[in-house]
Amino acid sequence: MTPLFPALTHDPADRPALRFGERALTYAQLAAAAGALAGRIGGASRVAVRATPTLETAVAVVAALLADVPAVPLNPKSGDRELAHILADSAPALLLTAPDDQLPAPLRDLTRVDVDVHATGPVPADDHAGQAPALVVYTSGTTGPPKGAVLPRRALAATLDALAEAWQWTGDDVLVHGLPLFHVHGLVLGVLGPLRRGGSLRHLGRFSTQGVTRELNAGATMLFGVPTMYHRIAEAVTGDPDLVKALTGARLLVSGSAALPVHDHGRIATATGRRVIERYGMTETLMNTSVRADGEARPGTVGVPLRGVELRLVEEDDTEITARDGQTVGEIQVRGPNLFSEYLNRPDATAAAFTADGWFRTGDMAVRDPDGYVRIVDRKATDLIKSGGYKIGAGEIENALLEHPGVREAAVTGEPDADLGERIVAWIVPADPGSPPSAEEVAGHVAERLAPHKRPRVVRYLDALPRNDMGKIMKRALADG
Repeated sequence: MTPLFPALTHDPADRPALRFGERALTYAQLAAAAGALAGRIGGASRVAVRATPTLETAVAVVAALLADVPAVPLNPKSGDRELAHILADSAPALLLTAPDDQLPAPLRDLTRVDVDVHATGPVPADDHAGQAPALVVYTSGTTGPPKGAVLPRRALAATLDALAEAWQWTGDDVLVHGLPLFHVHGLVLGVLGPLRRGGSLRHLGRFSTQGVTRELNAGATMLFGVPTMYHRIAEAVTGDPDLVKALTGARLLVSGSAALPVHDHGRIATATGRRVIERYGMTETLMNTSVRADGEARPGTVGVPLRGVELRLVEEDDTEITARDGQTVGEIQVRGPNLFSEYLNRPDATAAAFTADGWFRTGDMAVRDPDGYVRIVDRKATDLIKSGGYKIGAGEIENALLEHPGVREAAVTGEPDADLGERIVAWIVPADPGSPPSAEEVAGHVAERLAPHKRPRVVRYLDALPRNDMGKIMKRALADG
């Protein structure tokens, strides 16, 4: 197996690798710190990583990969119940965290290992088997608790190498982003991507248009973001000449995790002459398609399949749709080395996710243009909400709402939002119609149990939820009514 990070041992010692705010590591320093930590955790069955946007998170994940120990990134804002589920399901032997982190209750019983970014140790051989589990990333399920998608090393390598080919990504590139590090966009693409190429990352800590302007005008060449971030850029760019200069000088502007509205594409292009390119992926598949750096950045599309990825559209019975007319809608199914290997402890869910001949059922509906460009038009799973770059399952929010004593029935949907892409809407039948819980109380209740980005932004009250003859809530009737 080719090393995941050849630059750790082959790049000049003083070459910049990572920078988070004012803190930075060269490749030599990263190799020493990750090597030292790998020596401490080697042999562990699995490790949890409290994935704050810090150097410690990057060192922890690199160390786990060097030690051939699967890492489980944890959202630092997750509520106690969500954390307890992930810990019970993944059973990590150790918790890797920054030395000054104050831990929530569910993490305090784990054996804690503080990450020392100034430690020194030898770099172990990075030649582990491609099928070996690298990460266990928890997805937002639509019908229950999150599932742990097991991503093997070959999936990381295949996706990052395919993106390098499509985006002409090299060790000379400097990436800037402000994405969280507990999902594949910020962690795999945004941290491991630059390190695999031998390039560097400048993490903003917290996204701001001012930070983007500063870093791109100081030599960064690539920007990764989600539609909410690009929406804020589109709103600011017409009145900010420094931001115009920054975006114009960037080599590549990439948006992902949800569709970027066409009007935001247009505002950025009008102000800068530059087009944002989009790509399409999932936790289970990493990246499937992208607009190429040398291709047409066509707003509303996610480009063409990446190298090594097979993609097809199918009917309900898995019959392949051969038409490439930009009109015929089918479910996207993919196959290739970029796919996850299983849902942890869920053989039933794993089997249901694949066809008999190995195609993964994405649940996303799309059309294909004559030149192969893919345009996603809908979702088969209406319970998955894409808000602020996060994929959020309605089911877990509904379960949290039903724990509130003032809620008798609950349903959750998404509705369009100019900033977030979609906002979360809670439909509630109060236990006492004369004294329903307030919207603020409902939002706080969910935020405490799950995570702040999963809180409802809108609360609507009903006398009863619409249901079909089988008792299933008709969410389309809610959204349309």
